[in-house]
Amino acid sequence: MIRRPFHNRQQLLNTPPTSWLLFSANSPLHPEFILHPPSNKKIIIINKKKTNRVSSDLSVFAAFQATTAGAAMAEHLSQSELDYPFKLLEYFNGFRVSKVIFSACELGVFDLLLKSQEPLSAQHVARELSTSVDGMERLLDALVGIEILEVETTDGTAFYSSTDVANLYLARGSAKSLHDMIIYQSQTIYPLWNNMVDAVREGKNQNEKTFGLPPDDIFQAIYRSEEEMLKFMGLMNSSWVLDGHDIVTAFNLSCFQTIVDLGGCSGALAREMAKAYPSASVIVFDLPQVIETAQKHFSQENDAVVFQTGDFFSGEIPAADLYVLARIIHDWPEEKCLTLLKKIYDICEPGGGVLLVEAMLFENRRGPVMAQLFSLNMLVQTEGRERPPSEYTCLLKKTGFQNVQSQCEGWLKEKSIYYCMKSLHHKFVYITPAPNRCLIQYIVETSVRQAVRISLFKLRRLFFCKHVGSMHPSD
Repeated sequence: MIRRPFHNRQQLLNTPPTSWLLFSANSPLHPEFILHPPSNKKIIIINKKKTNRVSSDLSVFAAFQATTAGAAMAEHLSQSELDYPFKLLEYFNGFRVSKVIFSACELGVFDLLLKSQEPLSAQHVARELSTSVDGMERLLDALVGIEILEVETTDGTAFYSSTDVANLYLARGSAKSLHDMIIYQSQTIYPLWNNMVDAVREGKNQNEKTFGLPPDDIFQAIYRSEEEMLKFMGLMNSSWVLDGHDIVTAFNLSCFQTIVDLGGCSGALAREMAKAYPSASVIVFDLPQVIETAQKHFSQENDAVVFQTGDFFSGEIPAADLYVLARIIHDWPEEKCLTLLKKIYDICEPGGGVLLVEAMLFENRRGPVMAQLFSLNMLVQTEGRERPPSEYTCLLKKTGFQNVQSQCEGWLKEKSIYYCMKSLHHKFVYITPAPNRCLIQYIVETSVRQAVRISLFKLRRLFFCKHVGSMHPSD
C-alpha cells in the first residue's frame, strides 16, 4: 500500500474514489482530531474555492487516505469509525439538527425571511419574533451551518436569508410547505419517541405515558383535541401535497368512475385524484369529526371532492369502483387489517379495484432505513407496523384475493403502491413496489384473457429528493 498526502484539490479529485474519504466540515469532526489526526491517516484541509487558505465562512473538506487502497468505500468507513466515530457522532447529534429546524419553524423564522425582501440581522429577527438576540443569533448560525439559511456580512453585521429549499418547504406560505408536518413531528412524534425504551420493552404504543390516554384507542389519542386533530391533518395534507400527484398517476385509473378514499382525512390525496381524473366522482370517507374539521379548515373553492362521514370498521362502506387505502393498513394489527380488506373484497363489484399506499420493508427487513424508522413509529404511536411484500401478499390472500403477483427491477423504495383488481371471474392482486430510477412492466391477465402492459415510473422520494417524473401507463 502506498501512503501519500494530497497536495491540492486537483490531485485529490484525480485520485480514485476508493482511496480516500471526504468529510464535510459540517459533520461532527472533533477539532482535536483535525489538529492531531491518527498516525495512520493522511489529512489535508481543502478550501472549496481556494487551496492556499481556509476561511471560516466556506465549506471545508477533510480528505483521509484510506488504510487499504483497494478496499470498498464501506470498508473505509468502518476502518475510519474505529479510528474516530464519525458516523456514530453524526447519529448521536441527529436529534439536535431536527430540533434546530423544528424550533425555527415553530418560532416563524422561515415565514419572516420569506416575507422579507432583503436579508435580516439577528437583532431584527429577534425583535420581530419576540426572542432574545443571543438565542436567535445562535439558532440562525446553526441553520446556516446545516445549509438551510445563507448569511452575508456587511460592516461587521451578519444578515440572514433563506435558501430556495427553505422558502419552498419550510415557510408556511409555500404551496409545497412541510410546515404542518414539522410541527406535528416536533410536538407529537418527538414526545412519543422520548418513551421509545418503554415501547420496545412493553411492545405497545406509549400514548398513555405520553398523553395520559388509553393505548387501545389510537385515534382517540391522535384526535384528543381539535388542535391535535388539526396538527395530524396538517401532517397528512403536507404528505399528499408533496407526493400525491405521483401516487395517483402511478397507474392509469381513468377507467374508474367512482373513487372512495377511505380515511381520506383532509382530502388532499383525493383532490390530486380528482385533478388527474376529472371525469371520476371522488369521495373522502372518514370519521364525522374529521370530516367536519376538513370542511372547516381544508375546504377549497369549487372543491371537486365530496365528503362523507362513517367508520370503515364499524359502519358501512360506500359503493365504489376503486377504494384507496393510503397509509391506513400500517396503523393496525393483522386481525383488523384482515377485517377491513375482507369488507372491501365483499363490497367490491367485479372490475373494481383497491389502491394501497404504504412504506414497505425489504423482504429480509434490512431496509430501507426510513421504512424501518416508520415501523418503530408505528410501535410507539399505533397498533400497527410496516411490512415486507410477502406479508401484504398473505393478508390479501387470506381475504380472498388470488394470483398475487409482484415484480420489480432495481431498488425498492420506501413508498410503494399496491393495486388490487377484482375481475369478472377471479380476483387478482398486483403488488407494485416503486423502484429507484427504473421502469417496471407488468402483464395483467384480464377476465377476457387480454394482455395489458402497464408501465410505471418511480415515485418521487420524500424529503427533498429530485423528481424523476411520472407517466400514465400505456395501454
